[in-house]
Amino acid sequence: MIPPADAPAFLARAGWEHAAILPLAGDASFRRYFRIVDGARRAVLMDAPPPHEDPRPFILVAEHLQGQGFATPHILARDLELGLVLIEDFGDLRVKEHLDEAPAEEVGVYMRAVDLLADLHRLPAASSLSPYDRAVYQREAGLLTEYYCPAVGLSVDGGAYARAWDAVLPIVEQSASPAVTVLRDYHAENIMLIDRPEARGLGLLDFQDALAGHPAYDLVSLLQDARRDVSPALETAMLDHYRAVASPPADFDAAYAVLGAQRNAKIIGIFTRLWKRDGKPRYLSFLPRMWGLLERDLAHPALAPVAEWFAANIPADMRHDALKDHVPA
Repeated sequence: MIPPADAPAFLARAGWEHAAILPLAGDASFRRYFRIVDGARRAVLMDAPPPHEDPRPFILVAEHLQGQGFATPHILARDLELGLVLIEDFGDLRVKEHLDEAPAEEVGVYMRAVDLLADLHRLPAASSLSPYDRAVYQREAGLLTEYYCPAVGLSVDGGAYARAWDAVLPIVEQSASPAVTVLRDYHAENIMLIDRPEARGLGLLDFQDALAGHPAYDLVSLLQDARRDVSPALETAMLDHYRAVASPPADFDAAYAVLGAQRNAKIIGIFTRLWKRDGKPRYLSFLPRMWGLLERDLAHPALAPVAEWFAANIPADMRHDALKDHVPA
């Protein structure tokens, strides 16, 4: 977490010449974040180094969401050639850590997060967004066979895997639900509790990969969280709450299960890739949770073709804990 060499000059141009640059966070991408402190002033420096990262989508979606009344960090300064963006600091109160300290508030906080999605889903998708289409779904689901299966020594039928997804994805594509802005990483580590009346007091952080797609996706992201245990009882209660406030069509539950399975298969592949390619073995510790979530989704009748592929290609003992020996102590 050494600041980029161009950061001091960039900050000076933005009016933060004497500010301290403090490590804040890295994530699963090449992006890094630093807290900028100048007396009482606070900001966050996003380092999105080209060619690996492009901050333009973050800026575009942030400004769109702000225009719709949602709380995203204001852009204070930018240098797109350097991949440096100075943004508003939402503080340190992430939903995940807050609920670790105040578990009694879990239902109330999740209800607010579901209400925010319902608010977002009443609006059409941002016109600038690409569609979340069959090609994207298949590419993402394919990360499991590309990375996880070789990592556990399995040779599987990739063609049959793609055909199984082709059999179930029409449930999402032909849904009566209109396309909405899908943030794609809406979960407890990317939602801040902020002292503001708008947007239900919730600040959004990670949305640069947004697409126009099915409203169930972000609900899955929230309620089948890769990094935080969400009990089946809470998931059920929040799905009931979403139905009450959003009145989705009858095909919503099947689409939720399909997108849950697709997302969880994708994440199993991504977390394995982070270990094998990027040297980040800590992500392997999340795989037992992801397999549990995936198997719950596969139990839905709408997923029968995909469930049959998993039963034929990935034995139970090659799932949850198959990579446990590589998890750092």
